[in-house]
Amino acid sequence: MRKCIRCGAEIEEDFVFTGGNGNVIRKKGFSMKAIYPKAAVCPECGEISIYVDDEKLEKLKK
Repeated sequence: MRKCIRCGAEIEEDFVFTGGNGNVIRKKGFSMKAIYPKAAVCPECGEISIYVDDEKLEKLKK
């Protein structure tokens, strides 16, 4: 469960982020790693939060 950084309400997760092409790509040497961020929306104040789930976050650490 995520909380809104603006008002502290519980936010709804797992929306699809389509900003640009929706991908975040890191180039490291000759390899590239792509992750697909998600969005969460606060039903109280409308704050939108872009995040990477834990599984994808682990992919970045490798």
